[in-house]
Amino acid sequence: MSELQQLDLRHAPALLRFERENRAYFARFVPDRGDDYFAGFTVRHAELLAEQADGGCRFHVLVDDDGTVLARFNLVDIADGSAELGFRVAERATGRGVASDGVRAVCALARDRYGLRRLVASADLRNVGSLAVLRRTGFTPVGEITVDGRPALRHVRDLTADA
Repeated sequence: MSELQQLDLRHAPALLRFERENRAYFARFVPDRGDDYFAGFTVRHAELLAEQADGGCRFHVLVDDDGTVLARFNLVDIADGSAELGFRVAERATGRGVASDGVRAVCALARDRYGLRRLVASADLRNVGSLAVLRRTGFTPVGEITVDGRPALRHVRDLTADA
């Protein structure tokens, strides 16, 4: 059974493997992280943990029984009761409800543990899976935007309606 965990130092090897194994798959929907990301992964991981310790971000991984990372769910730019949600699911785990269940769980954490009232999320218009996940999990589309030169749809979720 998989478990949603807050990112920490012990996740680094499994998270790097997750990113490497799914690099081409992710690049179909979001800009590739580039070779420098992988070369400097250890430093970048430490920087993320420092950002998390400062409270500006909250990073989570969905870990399988064997320690394999199946997905990651990030809350970034936390300020004034709001944050931006981003998520990635391993290609082999798609179509099984992993993204929807993870987004629901992170929304509950955002509200109950982190005291957030609102989440914003965007998905590339070609990424029909992520767009469906956002709608299934209570996000409302609010308009088209451009993310890294690609058309995307911005969504908002009011977490106070769940209280």
